[in-house]
Amino acid sequence: MTTVHRDNFITWDECFMRMARTIAERSKDPSTQAGAVIATKDNVVVGIGYNGFPRGIDNDAFPWERDGRLDETKYAYICHAEENAVYNANATTHGGKIYTTLFPCNECAKTIIQNGIQEVIFESDKYHDTPVCVASRRMLDAAGVICRQYLCDWK
Repeated sequence: MTTVHRDNFITWDECFMRMARTIAERSKDPSTQAGAVIATKDNVVVGIGYNGFPRGIDNDAFPWERDGRLDETKYAYICHAEENAVYNANATTHGGKIYTTLFPCNECAKTIIQNGIQEVIFESDKYHDTPVCVASRRMLDAAGVICRQYLCDWK
């Protein structure tokens, strides 16, 4: 009798999206926990990140509010998961793909494009119609970055 490999293993997309969801749990943000994983075209992880304040910043020294003047909200200070995944990369991201729990904003789109990432696989698109996501899609499309939503059933 010959032993064969099992056929109910998870896909690379599911594997990396699970990793993105797990690293998102490191975020101290009280309202949004986002995660990102960068993999090469050969499915080797080269970077991970979650949303949070820059290294060395006390999590209680800056605001976590969502509303108010920019400098009174988290938005002026937070590094997004996609940015942190690029900052934390231990090898080139050129030609790779990024798995994100949220569709990337316009600032993250610039980072993705500038670092040669060629595919964005995202889970949630809840901010689809916001100006930052409209601008993001426009830039990613112009740069030829493939974007696709990953719909999973494991949550």
